[in-house]
Amino acid sequence: MKLLAFDASTEFLSIALRTEQQTYKIDLKAGQTASQLILPQIQTLLDNAQLALTDLNGIAFGAGPGSFTGVRIACGVAQGLAFGANLPVVGVNVLMALAEASGAERVIAASDARMGEAYHSVFVRENNQWTEVHAAGVYKPDLVPAVDGDGWVGVGTAWSVHSEALHTQYANQVASTLPEMTPIAEAILTLATPVFERSEALPAIEAKPVYIRNRVALTSKEREQGLRL
Repeated sequence: MKLLAFDASTEFLSIALRTEQQTYKIDLKAGQTASQLILPQIQTLLDNAQLALTDLNGIAFGAGPGSFTGVRIACGVAQGLAFGANLPVVGVNVLMALAEASGAERVIAASDARMGEAYHSVFVRENNQWTEVHAAGVYKPDLVPAVDGDGWVGVGTAWSVHSEALHTQYANQVASTLPEMTPIAEAILTLATPVFERSEALPAIEAKPVYIRNRVALTSKEREQGLRL
């Protein structure tokens, strides 16, 4: 199976192309340039693999939660490419992709949501399957949901940006953290592949981003303060 995946939900742009023989990948800090870089970088991977878009079996994308702009870019590109090549799509929760990329079994995934908040979800891996203990939500760092037991691994940028609050909230329950971890396309591929194999992928028209914060704009005062959604 030949699959393409990408994520732009953070300041990093991650793209991966997997064939039966090899995985090609690009991970770079794109900042505000993801919209300019994503299509040329996808073409670079296709060229490296000597494939055309129509040779693929499907497209997976980071559906959010994350940067409004980045999530829309990923969803829009997935939809546009899939329409053009008549391919199915799978949107992947990027917090679960964080858990998958961590290699851990008990994960508190938390990425910086700006505005003094964090996108947060909790996962446990059992029999090589992820169970969502707490569904994705957006919280003030000192109000994130409690978890049972210890041995948890904290993954995602909120563990750096909101380190003190999160460590206070979870006290001695967290064994280690991976604050540098961002959703990577390889993890999205891993999560999406079984969906494609079960023929449960969606038509391009049904590609949708995951928004868990209702606000889509800042006030003038908030913009002047340098806040970002």
